[in-house]
Amino acid sequence: MGSKPFLLCTAFLVTSPVWAQDAALVIGNENYRNASDISAADDALDAAVALEEAGLVIRKGSDLATEAMRALLIEHYGDTTGPGGTVILLTGHFVHAAGETWFLGTEAQRPGLAGVDKTGLPLSTILALAAERPGNALVLLGTEDRRIDPGRGLTPGIGTLDIPQGVTVVSGDADDIAEFATEAVASRGPTLADLANRARGLHVDGYLGNVAPFLPLADAAGPPSPTGITTAAETDLTVERELWQATREIDTKLVYESYLRRYPDGIFADAARRAIAEADDPVAQARAAEDALRLSRDQRRQIQRDLSILDIDPRGIDGLFGPGSRNAIGTWQRRNGHAVTGYITAPQMAALAAQAETRAAELEAEAAARQAEQERLDRLYWDQTGAAGDEAGLRAYLKRYPDGLFAELAHERLKVYDDARREQAAAADRAAWDFAVRSNTPEAFRDYLNAYPQGAFAEEARLMLADQGRDAEEEAARQQAERTEQALGLNGVMRSLIEQRLAALGLKPGKADGVFDDDTRRALRRYQQARKLPVTGYLTQQTVARLLVDSF
Repeated sequence: MGSKPFLLCTAFLVTSPVWAQDAALVIGNENYRNASDISAADDALDAAVALEEAGLVIRKGSDLATEAMRALLIEHYGDTTGPGGTVILLTGHFVHAAGETWFLGTEAQRPGLAGVDKTGLPLSTILALAAERPGNALVLLGTEDRRIDPGRGLTPGIGTLDIPQGVTVVSGDADDIAEFATEAVASRGPTLADLANRARGLHVDGYLGNVAPFLPLADAAGPPSPTGITTAAETDLTVERELWQATREIDTKLVYESYLRRYPDGIFADAARRAIAEADDPVAQARAAEDALRLSRDQRRQIQRDLSILDIDPRGIDGLFGPGSRNAIGTWQRRNGHAVTGYITAPQMAALAAQAETRAAELEAEAAARQAEQERLDRLYWDQTGAAGDEAGLRAYLKRYPDGLFAELAHERLKVYDDARREQAAAADRAAWDFAVRSNTPEAFRDYLNAYPQGAFAEEARLMLADQGRDAEEEAARQQAERTEQALGLNGVMRSLIEQRLAALGLKPGKADGVFDDDTRRALRRYQQARKLPVTGYLTQQTVARLLVDSF
């Protein structure tokens, strides 16, 4: 029932001679002041170039506050007074509540439901604007699962949309949306149904017309002659557009220069000059070469792991190439005599992987030798101290090797002394000591010593007091190490894989269940000590890279 008006509209667009002006609004908000960046949002600007080259009137901006977005939206609205196709491409952070979704400006800071209209564009307005061109309106929404605190009453992400008739909405990952807009939407001729079939991995909803092209080839020729007779100028314009389409397909510097020689002031002259400038720009060439590799996220993670193994920090092993990864790639290129572009080629990937494999083997060999020497010294000290079984020797061993080969055995043997002492101690002495241990404060241990200076636990109380200052510093360091590990965002599968790797190295981490208990922490400390990593018992990016280099 609801589709009849749009079939009529489509038929009108196919047969009507009315001139159409296709228009696009493109906003890519990548750098947010109070939320994580949307790493691929700026790719929307590449899509804007492709849409402009396809003949659309473009309004575009990046990293815009809300007022600037509203101003750009008004300008775009002025471009859509007549017939034609509309493309609206928005990439950045979205929030939703109660049937409405807002596209946030870069200044947004916990707006909450009461204030979100001041820091974002409601998608209901965007969709209503698009609906003024029913059957020829395409709205593209790109985002990423990134940290943002939207405030009370709001939920991050794109909610359920009430899509007007005649409007098509495509949503998904910002990178995929920008690529879809560049390669599919900017090509004239396909219908909306054709475009939907090409939107693999994206969510498509709304109108899916299959009668007429979304951006018809005929529309690009401009308004017809009032007399109905094709003029020489109109013919030449059609020829120029056909030549440009062929030029874009060949996509070489020589063919762009050939286009400019024929049409130095042509409608695509600026785009041709940009393409020539990029051809002379080694960084632009490197970017294009890397884009052509179509690296998966796992491949990008592997590159980041390889860089980490070579002690080049990419600032994260997340499969996203931000400034940290680009700088790291550039550092590797500089060390190996390549042009420093920050973009990697297929031969460079192979060379990097080979270097990382060699270095990983060297590191493991060094670690094995270091661990063997540590175990030799550990056994030697045990023979000199704890092996005899006396309390002083056991405590001396544990002080030097708290995670040593014989640490568990030392604790078991000390328990015999502790239990015997408890049996010999008077009831009051034991009660006072139990209270001090439960309190675990300097004041409690001093109170015990004041009451029982020669008590059964006096020596242990003095040792506890001596360690209090060190314990405070160690606890602060432990908490920092714990926060560092939590920031890695490791899931249960990854944690279990780490435990399996520790077990394969003979470090006894306990059950490989993804739960890091005392055994796991002890195994991590042993691993870090043998590899000259900061010994905390908690994971860092460097420790993970070393542990998993042979595991993926």
